[in-house]
Amino acid sequence: MTDAPFHQERASLKTLRDELRLQIHLAGAELRDTFEELDRDWHRVEGQLSAMTATASDDAADVKEAASLLLDELAEGFKHLRGRLQGATSSHQR
Repeated sequence: MTDAPFHQERASLKTLRDELRLQIHLAGAELRDTFEELDRDWHRVEGQLSAMTATASDDAADVKEAASLLLDELAEGFKHLRGRLQGATSSHQR
């Protein structure tokens, strides 16, 4: 196992989060609110994953499953927001 559990998933989500942050200035207030909520969730999940990593053994399947579910839920939220942002951006360009 790598030094940091879920390293690839976390890195991918961080990249997506950073890209959305750059696009958010083009969005309306509702999308900014959605991003801010997801960003709070991001920080919460990061803290939980750090705590899980510090206390869990590499064989703790239930901890890995819970962390995976948290990351999946957060990824879905970011992907949904990206779709909404792309729609908002393309309507501004018309």
